[in-house]
Amino acid sequence: MGRTHALSGAVVWLAAAPLLAREQWWGSHALSLSSGQVIAGAVVAAGAGLLPDMDHPSGRIAGTLGPVSRQFCRWVSRLGGGHRHATHSLLFAVAMGYAMSMLAIHCRYGWWAALFILVGFGLRGLGLDFEGHEFWSGLKDCATAALAVWAMHDLDMGFAGYPVAIGCLAHLLGDCLTPRGCLLLWPVPWRMETVLVPRTDGRVERLVVVPLLACAGVVLTVQVLSGGALYHWVR
Repeated sequence: MGRTHALSGAVVWLAAAPLLAREQWWGSHALSLSSGQVIAGAVVAAGAGLLPDMDHPSGRIAGTLGPVSRQFCRWVSRLGGGHRHATHSLLFAVAMGYAMSMLAIHCRYGWWAALFILVGFGLRGLGLDFEGHEFWSGLKDCATAALAVWAMHDLDMGFAGYPVAIGCLAHLLGDCLTPRGCLLLWPVPWRMETVLVPRTDGRVERLVVVPLLACAGVVLTVQVLSGGALYHWVR
């Protein structure tokens, strides 16, 4: 479900950004973001949409940094109780959002490193690889992630916790619509499961879910860049 998770993270953030800007709702906590910041948030949310799968040693993102990321995912899986346990919870989404926010505000170089990994996760999730050439695919992803960090290095990302948490939540929602669901209230052993997508990476996901999310992402991105009506009705 890599493509679904990356796309859904970006789409949900793009849809939520204007709502988070409503001063009537949030007062002084409302976000006031430029178009560039909203798009940067979408990049971050796409990568964060893969973060919960850090507990999947054989998953898509485990190969982002080769043996290093695979071993890291094994450790996370053991500590969290296996796939779709601790990292697939509301607590994890909030914790990741808070941690990334602290990095973005207080530790510039730490944030750049985290951003590099998030962009790498997003690219791995989208699966834009050279088929049969893992080394060159990884090199391409690393170069693209480095370019993204350079492009965003002067951008105020103090709001980064929001797209990170939203990306994680989009992932949880998607997994709750598949068999096995998620332990949203972990460590409470209650699994949320409403099966609308009968098989991960199956026909429903590939032929319906991914195209719909891609179309929504394009429409919302155009709205952001053009300052369209969608982003005015909530002001």
